[in-house]
Amino acid sequence: MRALVTGGAGFVGSHVCEALLAAGHEVVAVDSMISGTPSNVAGIARHPGFRLLRRDVSTGLSTSLVGEVDLVLHLACPASPADYLAHPLETLDVSSRGTRSALDVARACGARFVLASTSEVYGDPLVHPQREEYWGNVNPVGPRSVYDEGKRFAEALTAAVRRAEGVNTGIVRIFNTYGPRMRGHDGRVVPTFVRQALDGEPLTVAGDGSQTRSLCYVDDLVEGLLRFASTDDPGPVNLGNPEELTVRQIARDVIEATGSTSPLEQIDLPADDPKVRCPDISRARELLGWEPKVRWREGLQRTVAWFREARGAADEGAA
Repeated sequence: MRALVTGGAGFVGSHVCEALLAAGHEVVAVDSMISGTPSNVAGIARHPGFRLLRRDVSTGLSTSLVGEVDLVLHLACPASPADYLAHPLETLDVSSRGTRSALDVARACGARFVLASTSEVYGDPLVHPQREEYWGNVNPVGPRSVYDEGKRFAEALTAAVRRAEGVNTGIVRIFNTYGPRMRGHDGRVVPTFVRQALDGEPLTVAGDGSQTRSLCYVDDLVEGLLRFASTDDPGPVNLGNPEELTVRQIARDVIEATGSTSPLEQIDLPADDPKVRCPDISRARELLGWEPKVRWREGLQRTVAWFREARGAADEGAA
C-alpha cells in the first residue's frame, strides 16, 4: 500500500508514518511545518519508502505532486491551543480548503480517506462521557472556534463527499493524546507540566484543576487509527482513553514522575475550556477490537524519559 499522510511531520503524524513504514507500506508525508518539524521524521528520512514534501495542503494537492495512493490520512491541522490561536486563519483554511484538497486526491485515486477529527467537536460537553451520537456544545465565535468549528466543517465536508461523490471516507474523533515528540510550549497539559517540572517552574493549573482530561498514549492512538483506516466504515468513531483524570491529578503525577519539587500555581481558565472530557469507546471496541493498552503512569514515564533525552541532546548541541 502507498499512503499519503498530511501533517506527517507533526506529533501524531510522524508516529503514523513510522507505523506505516514498519508495516511495509510506502509513505508520502506532506507538512507546512507550522506546527510540525523535520526532526520528528529524522529517524525515517532516509527510509527508501518515505518521502517528505514541505507544502501547505490548503494551497492544493494533486496526484501529479504526490503520485497514486491507496490511503489518504488527513492529519494536517494545528492541534494545540498555542498553535491554533496563533494561526487562526491557517487553522480554518486547512480544515476547509485543505480537507477538500486531500479529499480530491482520494477521489482521483479511488483511495480510502480518513479524517483525523477531534473531541473538540463536542465543545464543553453537556453529555458525559461523550458518544459519537452527541452533537456537541460549541461556541461558534469564541477563540477556540477556529479549531472546534473548523473540524466540525471538515467532518461535514467529508460526509458530504462520501454521499455525493462516492469516496470511501471515514472520520475518527481523537481525544487527548500524549507521548514523545510533543513540544513543551504547545499549550497542552502533559507537555506543559513536564517541561515546567523539569525546569523547576511552578506547574500552572488552570482554574481549580477539577476539570478532567482522558489521556491516550500515542502508540495506542496510532494503532486504533490504522485499524479504522483498514475498514470501509464512515464513522465517526471515538479514539481515546476512557480513564478520566483531573488536571490537578495529572500535575501531581508529573511531579512524581519527574522527581520535581515544583509547586502548583493556579491560573485563570482559558475561554471555553471544557470542564469534562471522556470518550465512550464502545464503538471502537465493537468495530475495531481496539482499546488502549498503555496505562497512564507507564506512558507518562516514557514521555518524561523522551523529554529528558531531548533536553540532553539540545544541551550537547549548544555546548
